[in-house]
Amino acid sequence: MKPDQLFCAIRKEWVAALPEELVRQYWIQQMIQELGYPAGGFALEKSLSQIPHLSSNGIKLPSRRADIIFFAKGIHPSYDLYPLILIECKAVKLTPKVVHQVVGYNFYLRAPFIGIVNQTESQTGWFDHDKKEFVFKNSLLPFQQIIKSCKLLA
Repeated sequence: MKPDQLFCAIRKEWVAALPEELVRQYWIQQMIQELGYPAGGFALEKSLSQIPHLSSNGIKLPSRRADIIFFAKGIHPSYDLYPLILIECKAVKLTPKVVHQVVGYNFYLRAPFIGIVNQTESQTGWFDHDKKEFVFKNSLLPFQQIIKSCKLLA
């Protein structure tokens, strides 16, 4: 190990300890240890073309990578595993530009929840069909809360 690296338990490899990676690793641990997300559902830094339900549908995808995608079972009628939440990690202040970025990625991904996080803040968003816009709560929501919400919608 080099001093500028850290071990990613999800990818099972050493990665560069860049500011955004530190944010990503912190929130993964929070999600597993504090919010009840099973470790096996995470995909990290995946390009949209690597996502199974997107790569097989034939639409042209932008070359973008999602920071954290958490997949769950039983939330989509056509796919055994489907994105439950897409999270954008930043080592800077959370701004409307960050919200726009994650909403843009989710235009393709179609996860029922999105999140934005940095070193000190986290927000969970979802599309409010009455307001016709994304609304956000100041914190990442626990796994059981959002999985229950998805199953109510299915």
